[in-house]
Amino acid sequence: MSLLEKLRTGLVTDGAEQTREVAGQLAAEIPFDTALALHGDLGVGKTTFVQGLARGLGVQETVTSPTFGLYSVYRGRERTLVHLDAYRLEDDSQIEGLLLEEFLLSPWCLAVEWPEKVEAWLPPQTWHLTLAILADGRHELRLERCG
Repeated sequence: MSLLEKLRTGLVTDGAEQTREVAGQLAAEIPFDTALALHGDLGVGKTTFVQGLARGLGVQETVTSPTFGLYSVYRGRERTLVHLDAYRLEDDSQIEGLLLEEFLLSPWCLAVEWPEKVEAWLPPQTWHLTLAILADGRHELRLERCG
């Protein structure tokens, strides 16, 4: 079973490092110029997932949550990773002032935490991944929509 098939049915990881590994593998599967919407409650591992995604894209810098800066831009081997944390945004009308489009020059990958805040702004081909913590403490990753 391919990684995408596993994610569509729900892939369970045992911890943060395994979540990073899955995200790193997914980086090779995501087409260029794709947005990835990361859904899930506070503390489920969205930033951890982006750290693995960045590693898979060849980003050498340390990836942290951009909650207060709203977004961070990282250069990978073949594409730019733009990491947006929309938690503090009221709605998608505020995104225009961020000038994110200036960084979405092909090839790019956009990872959005709290995508429900900017849903109308996201491209129609956005991939939607839901992260959750199971009762036993393990983490589940589920690809809800892929483009």
